[in-house]
Amino acid sequence: MTDQKPINSPFHAKSTAAEVIKGVDLSGKFAIVTGGHSGIGFETVKALASAGAEILVPARDASKAKEALAGVAGKISVASMDLADLQSVRKFSGEVKAERKSIDLLLNNAGIMACPEMRAGKGWELQFATNHLGHFTLTTALAPLLKAANGARVVSLSSVAHKLSAIRWDDIHFVKEPYHKWVAYGQSKTANALFARELDRRMKADGVRAFSVHPGGIMTPLQRHLQLEEMVAAGWVNEKGEPSELVKALFKTPEQGASTTVFAATSRLLDGIGGVYCEDCNIAALGGADAPRYAMVQPHACDDADAARLWTETEKMLAA
Repeated sequence: MTDQKPINSPFHAKSTAAEVIKGVDLSGKFAIVTGGHSGIGFETVKALASAGAEILVPARDASKAKEALAGVAGKISVASMDLADLQSVRKFSGEVKAERKSIDLLLNNAGIMACPEMRAGKGWELQFATNHLGHFTLTTALAPLLKAANGARVVSLSSVAHKLSAIRWDDIHFVKEPYHKWVAYGQSKTANALFARELDRRMKADGVRAFSVHPGGIMTPLQRHLQLEEMVAAGWVNEKGEPSELVKALFKTPEQGASTTVFAATSRLLDGIGGVYCEDCNIAALGGADAPRYAMVQPHACDDADAARLWTETEKMLAA
């Protein structure tokens, strides 16, 4: 965890993806961006495409994704894939492996947040299944193509919500205890950070580096499961649904929210570094009990032993 130290980055919390990508040449590079048709993912695709990358966006609703991306200039294609359906993930991965020799950038951006209790696969809690298990399956299936790129990067979208829960080792899928949507979301975001850490450890010898990212607070379609009353209680909006003063001060636009993803995916400042949790276009500092609510990373999200344990537990779930 000693690697969780900020570096001298020229960017900041309100930097945009366009500012971060300026001067970066991704010509001849191939990227996959899950959830690349809305919110932060959409702005990420725009930035990468502007630098010359060819991008494939897997989406549960391919027609909706094509419509959303129709006006974006660049080499962008869409394919069908549902992260909550591992058969769908494996089908997509197989198609990519049949058509491609290498992948330079894999951005695990898609996710769901604070949804009602639902199950996927073998009774898995849906947020953990979608946010972690789906991306784990996708990334490990595509590992040979990442290795072949000789310098690939994998970026997993985590969140400051990781502070809400470490991995609940005795009851990951809320079988023993009542479901709590925010605890479940927090656990899935911790899983995203731990996955990036262990993936980096396992693949850095093959030239693949992995990062996790907190994009910042952003109002996007991710909030679709939240009622107005909940957002008022959280201090995000007023009773009219208008952004609160807190949101105006701290929250980012989707383009600002995409900047840390683009930074982790492309910045030369991160050469030779990996496995770290990033925020505000920098490596996040390690927090503790007195860490600010909306900043820094907690030790449980970058613990090497827990990262290795999660990988093993995930493999057991997928093999059962």
